[in-house]
Amino acid sequence: RPPRCCEASNTMSIRTSMNHRPAVVATSAPSDGKGGKGAARVFGSAVAGVSELLIFHPVDTVAKRLMMTEKSLIVPSSLAATSGNLNQAIFKEAASVGFFAKWQSLFPGLGFGAGYKILQRVYKFGGQPYVKEFIDRNFGDSFRSTFGAKTGKTIMAATAGSIMGVGEIALLPLDVLKIRSQTNPESLQGRGVVQIFREEGLALYRGAGWTAARNAPGSFSLFGGAALSKQLMGVQDGKATWTQDAIASVAGATASITVAAPLDVIKTRLQSGTSTESGSTILFNLARTEGPGAFFRGLWPKLLVVGPKLVFSFTVAQQMIGVFERQMGGR
Repeated sequence: RPPRCCEASNTMSIRTSMNHRPAVVATSAPSDGKGGKGAARVFGSAVAGVSELLIFHPVDTVAKRLMMTEKSLIVPSSLAATSGNLNQAIFKEAASVGFFAKWQSLFPGLGFGAGYKILQRVYKFGGQPYVKEFIDRNFGDSFRSTFGAKTGKTIMAATAGSIMGVGEIALLPLDVLKIRSQTNPESLQGRGVVQIFREEGLALYRGAGWTAARNAPGSFSLFGGAALSKQLMGVQDGKATWTQDAIASVAGATASITVAAPLDVIKTRLQSGTSTESGSTILFNLARTEGPGAFFRGLWPKLLVVGPKLVFSFTVAQQMIGVFERQMGGR
């Protein structure tokens, strides 16, 4: 039998061990942060969508209305005539009113625009990382062996973006209604949202094929261009600064908008509700009667705001996702 001093010592050791046990239980194996990461992607993308909508909806309206204008707006011999044509094409019924009334006229379809833009940003910016992770897990070795480690990573990001772009046609009805509100508001007057969906049904998906054809290369260029820019800057995943994300976003968006511009014009005319022609007929007529320049109509207004627009969309999404991840324990 051990001495009493040893028994006392053993008893104190057991009690000490028991006293520490709750702390061990409380600090169990750390979570992988998937729940927090998913919520962070949703919230961060939603913040980007709301910010972009409030600031850039008027610019989008201008671009859409210029795309819908079939006559030539530029009169080389007369600056006044050119100004008058642009004023009428952009402001329509508000062409002759004051500045603030003109500004207000650039916000038609804001309700449809809000639903579309926020859902679109959450879907695309929040969902693309999941698709990229899936591609990396299942096909990453093939991409890396074919393109190399760095380029393969960029191509995977671009491919994931392209897939998300095609799937975006699920949101097409909201985009169609937004475009009609901007370019042909008379077609929606006197009807509520439920009535519009009930009466038009699958007609709201008109141009789905052309939309997918536009989104696939456009989203490939957006995410691929941004990933390539970060690769060239030597940025590691999740470590980009605001400036680096902005530079990458501008590069990706410029490539995306330019590549998708011709198909975007066809898509806009199909969805406006002012034409019953098929996409192929619109394509043929554009080339024959309006010339190659018609395929890039409305491109400059978009390109002129690519920098600030991406600061408030792609860049804000990337940065805010990181902020929410850190707050929710996703990192």
